[in-house]
Amino acid sequence: MSDRFEKGLEQRKATLGADYVEANLAKADDFNRPFQEAMTEWCWGFGWGDDAIDAPTRSLMNLAMIGALGKMHEWELHCKGALRNGVTKEQIRAACHIVAIYAGVPAGVDCFRSARKVLEEAGEL
Repeated sequence: MSDRFEKGLEQRKATLGADYVEANLAKADDFNRPFQEAMTEWCWGFGWGDDAIDAPTRSLMNLAMIGALGKMHEWELHCKGALRNGVTKEQIRAACHIVAIYAGVPAGVDCFRSARKVLEEAGEL
């Protein structure tokens, strides 16, 4: 594996949790393994692999973009990751506000719904 893949794997585990990442990689087969490897190297190794932007800020950027896209399964996963990266409940609320303002109130409502679930599970509410 490349250095970028290894760096990406480390960052992916730090944000999403080692158990989650290892389970996804263990379930990978010939059909989706190339995607798992490319995503780990590109998204996490290249996209998250430098120090130009800190992890909490990257997490908030992800929440805003994924929320705007309406991909709530991924949003929930990244909300959990945001908490691991030190993002606060108040910052998550602000990200939900931004999604509602720029992507529409229904998208913001979905973000709040998912955030409540994640924050309750984490004992933050």
